[in-house]
Amino acid sequence: MMKNMTKNNVIVVGGGMVGAAMAIKLAQQGFGVRIIEKHLIDPSQILSSDKVDIRVSAINRFSENLLDELGAMALLRQNRIAPYQQLEAFERGGDNLLFDCADINTTHLGHLIENNLIQASLWQQFSQYNIEVIEQAAPITKIEQTADLITLIYDKQSYTADLVIAADGGQSQLRSKANIGMTGWEYQQHCMGVLIKLDAPQQIKTWQQFTPSGPLAFLPMQAPYANLIWYDDANTLQAFKGLNSAQLKTHILSKFPELAGDFEVQSHAIFPLTRQHANNYSQGRLVLVGDAAHTINPLAGQGVNLGFQDVVALAEALNEAGDIGCPLKLKEYERARRRANLLMMSMMDACYFGFSNQITPLKWARSQFLKMANNTGPIKNWVLKYAISGEIG
Repeated sequence: MMKNMTKNNVIVVGGGMVGAAMAIKLAQQGFGVRIIEKHLIDPSQILSSDKVDIRVSAINRFSENLLDELGAMALLRQNRIAPYQQLEAFERGGDNLLFDCADINTTHLGHLIENNLIQASLWQQFSQYNIEVIEQAAPITKIEQTADLITLIYDKQSYTADLVIAADGGQSQLRSKANIGMTGWEYQQHCMGVLIKLDAPQQIKTWQQFTPSGPLAFLPMQAPYANLIWYDDANTLQAFKGLNSAQLKTHILSKFPELAGDFEVQSHAIFPLTRQHANNYSQGRLVLVGDAAHTINPLAGQGVNLGFQDVVALAEALNEAGDIGCPLKLKEYERARRRANLLMMSMMDACYFGFSNQITPLKWARSQFLKMANNTGPIKNWVLKYAISGEIG
């Protein structure tokens, strides 16, 4: 079906990693795209800067392929990027589960990349697709919909399109203004990310250790940098907030397994953990993607990967649409992604609650699970392929 030129205009609200990817993907399909963003960035400045972002994502192979299609991966390969070949999960003094890219005949399992580099590499593609970025700092005051159009009203300005995509994060104003309900909770634990400078060669393994107080993780960025992730009671981590680098290093040495070399603490940040899931992903000509639709426990770094899967699924649903904002097409996307995201959220919670305790029957079950999983080649490799591709089979 030929696209009706009056029914192919889309506004993406939010120019983060998922919103930017969504905009380019639809522009590649021939749709007219505008982005409304609160904070504009200078992508060239970010890509040329030596400043390392503490926020990092574990990009799986599915996401890597998407970033390649969108033109961003070529830029990222010229910047700070760290492919990893192994992923290990283990308990202190207990059994372990090791995934290795060699087991499935691939060169790597994924990449660890700074969030701002991913965003900047995507923004660099906007000009070739005539994607207009509109700076809008005012909060949205109203959403109006007719059978044919949707209008966003910000104070004294309004923007009309055939489709609006909410990619404005976990505290989505659009979701709230559209009265789309959420289910979820805030976990008792918080999470601290620590950027370190590691005196060691490039590391190829990312790992997670499960402890009674919560998981600990090591994310090897491009040498000499790495990211440490520490889950713990909120009060415990908040007490670290004002520590200097030397004081925080002392606590890390007492808590974490031995690292590959000596290290210096560069910076740290503490944030709460929240699980949220929208009751609906669409309402009329408004549709949610990424964190606006779902926030997940970051235990396995799946958050942005799930968002990128949303991007691909929505683009596929709309590719042959004569009317890009057709509510039936949006519901088609919702049915596919809501089920898949809920499955991943539930799996992450099962790992989180199952491993973060010392209940004797669960300790025994965990040990048996890790032994069985590590020694069952076909099953382990199937799980690994799913984890890096986002697809079953």
